[in-house]
Amino acid sequence: MTAKTSSHPPRGDFALNTRLMRITVMAALIGAISTGAARVLLDLIRFFTNLFFFQTFSLADRSPAANTLGLWVIAVPVIGGLIVGVVARYGSDKIRGHGIPEAIEAILFGKSKMSPKVALLKPLSSGIVIGSGGPFGAEARSS
Repeated sequence: MTAKTSSHPPRGDFALNTRLMRITVMAALIGAISTGAARVLLDLIRFFTNLFFFQTFSLADRSPAANTLGLWVIAVPVIGGLIVGVVARYGSDKIRGHGIPEAIEAILFGKSKMSPKVALLKPLSSGIVIGSGGPFGAEARSS
């Protein structure tokens, strides 16, 4: 009896198996969900920009520089900050912070669990702050 030999060299790490397919499908699913979440956040920012600077309910992509508020534009970030302060006080204090350190803390100490309330209020407060022209992210750390 002779051993059956293949004319193809062994594929090694490039072999297609079910585990690789599962990981590929999971990566595609996570990418699709992340794309949707980013779209929602951008729409929130556009909505609040239009609401604060143009007093319209719209998702149109408009620059706050085109506002007609005059000197009243100085009060817009203050109003946005006050709204987020009320949300942080009565909604959840976990929406405070700058994002990355809190996410790492949730992963390390909270076993990667986040309450649905925080998952809803964090992007909402981010949309309000950014849409009203307030500081957010690294530039807000000093404030």
